[in-house]
Amino acid sequence: MEDHVEKFRQADALAQNILRLTRNTLLVNLRFLDLALSQFQLTSYPGTLATDGQHLFYDTYYVLSMYKQERGRNVRDYLHIVLHCVFRHLFTSANINRRCWDLACDIAVESAIADLHLDSAACNRAYAQEETLKELRSQVRPLTAEKLYRYFLDRHLSDDQIARLREPFLADDHRAWYLPVKSGQGTGGGGQSTGRTPETGTPGKQKSGRGGQGSRTTPKSGTERQRQDLEQTWREISERLQVDLETISRRHGTDAGNLVQELKAVNRETYDYADFLRRYASLGEVTQVNQDEFDYIYYTYGLSLYGNMPLVEPLEYKEVRRIKEFVIAIDTSGSVSGDLVQRFVTKTYNILRQQENFFTKINLHIIQCDAEIQEDRKITSQKDFDTYLDTMQLHGFGGTDFRPVFQYVDELIQAGEFTNLKGMIYFTDGRGIFPEKKPDYDAAFVFLDDGYDAPDVPVWAIKLVLQSEEI
Repeated sequence: MEDHVEKFRQADALAQNILRLTRNTLLVNLRFLDLALSQFQLTSYPGTLATDGQHLFYDTYYVLSMYKQERGRNVRDYLHIVLHCVFRHLFTSANINRRCWDLACDIAVESAIADLHLDSAACNRAYAQEETLKELRSQVRPLTAEKLYRYFLDRHLSDDQIARLREPFLADDHRAWYLPVKSGQGTGGGGQSTGRTPETGTPGKQKSGRGGQGSRTTPKSGTERQRQDLEQTWREISERLQVDLETISRRHGTDAGNLVQELKAVNRETYDYADFLRRYASLGEVTQVNQDEFDYIYYTYGLSLYGNMPLVEPLEYKEVRRIKEFVIAIDTSGSVSGDLVQRFVTKTYNILRQQENFFTKINLHIIQCDAEIQEDRKITSQKDFDTYLDTMQLHGFGGTDFRPVFQYVDELIQAGEFTNLKGMIYFTDGRGIFPEKKPDYDAAFVFLDDGYDAPDVPVWAIKLVLQSEEI
């Protein structure tokens, strides 16, 4: 028994040396990954290769076997795990479809590794991926986990199809992603840790996790803070890496450029479109009991003094901020998808129709425009909006010029159609001519993230980029 333990200790020491050598190999070739590569504690655990963002769990004999058979495999696996953390694949929503997400994440990191053209990470797995990557790159841009996840969901892949697709890209076990982080663990150091058990976060035991395969137990406050701290650590690493790559991209050529594009997608600021719309609200009165200004002291004192006669009654009106006057401009040029336009208008309507967002009487204009004004539909109530959605037809499909809409709205203001116009939202692909001067109201251009950088807007305009799944 003691001989067996001693042999394992010697084997594990050798495996750790191999992993450190692997890390150093990556450091020599990819200096910009230095901080990310040094985050893991090496933790031996039989039958797995995985990470929870703090530890790198490895099977001792697997590492030794791969080093003997195909040295590039260890390098590729290590880089695969690091990029999962850099792209923050571990930190996702509770209702994610785990099978599709795991597939999308593995393909995304393997694609990034392929773009780096790293000789030390070459292995047989890379050759088996080429055909699939070529096909996906022609349909999904950029090849990020989020884009791939939506792509696979839309195709309603069976479990067998997902398994076949994932096989050439499979490197690590993702079950540790969906388990709570044990409070008190730190990151960094690259040393060995052996006190972790399946019940406290290793992938050695299957548990119900995210994405419809059971719900996670609500973590304790300390554990939740630990996970948030871990996510923040990797967010900072990712953002620093993006800056580093952008400053050295000329030296690394297109290799770094491809990785920068993926990091931009990961680190892009996300927006709540509902909150964005509410910035165009105006102050006004509505018929509603105002509990905020109601004084219960005088009310109860009157009841106690005079029986059923209170001294004060609550106010029957309340000042609130809601949308009253607004313009939605729709780019109907040939380069804009009609389906996306309808989804955008429907999403906007679903937000605005909520009672807390709309006054009973409104003045909303929905203007369709390509190179000239094609249609102006005035909406004065929720019923008008319902009718518009039921009968909505797009007109135009010519070139794109944003100026006619602004000129037209200025004419409406001069004619007295608007008394206090708060703003306009222009949904477009961005490929058009912008006005030179700032209008008297706020103007926001909403772009759809199509895999390319959204066009620059004038300094006076607000720029909002939405993912297709956000519409």
